[in-house]
Amino acid sequence: MRTVLITGANGGLGTAVTRAFLDAGTRVAGVARSIAEAEFPSPHFHAISASLEHPQAARDVAQAVIDKWGRIDALVHLVGGFAAGLTVDATTDEVLEQMLTVNLRSAFHMLGAVIPHMRAQGSGAILAIGSRAAVEPAATLGAYSASKAALVSLIRTVALENRGISANVILPGTLDTPVNRAAMPTADPTKWVRPSQVAALLVHLASPAASDITGAVIPVYGNGL
Repeated sequence: MRTVLITGANGGLGTAVTRAFLDAGTRVAGVARSIAEAEFPSPHFHAISASLEHPQAARDVAQAVIDKWGRIDALVHLVGGFAAGLTVDATTDEVLEQMLTVNLRSAFHMLGAVIPHMRAQGSGAILAIGSRAAVEPAATLGAYSASKAALVSLIRTVALENRGISANVILPGTLDTPVNRAAMPTADPTKWVRPSQVAALLVHLASPAASDITGAVIPVYGNGL
């Protein structure tokens, strides 16, 4: 049975992704700041509460999965944050640091933690969630767009550096999550991206059937093109 490590496992997208992997017969180690085994009742689910701002925390998470199940076949990195509404000249260093920490550094730390294990076992899949804004910037999204663009570059670099380990990044448009519906009550969610669609794609990309797909930057923009 394959083992997948999912960060942000109980968020708006993470819940759909975690359930999809469990439904596919995969063991899932789900990571979030606050997460419990009871959120995903399955003998194949293991909850790990952790914050990934520091590299040692990421190493501890990876080691916990190795100690429990002996391997990490895929890392699905869903942790991310969003900030908008200010032009670049009005954006504070605090906002920039927040975006870089949650959208880039957390991924950098998790990659550093899991890649040595994947190299040792001779295989692995790394998947991350970027954003359409990474390649199509919009006004007042400067810090967010920059952090997601950096994530794309990071994942593509990992793909170049590792034979036998695939690394791909998905760029969704607006996701149809409860948080986004509450934040944009007048928008039309039928034009948004369904989390179940992203989850299904991630399950495929994490499987051996997709091992030749690497370095890909995959747009998933929904019906609101």
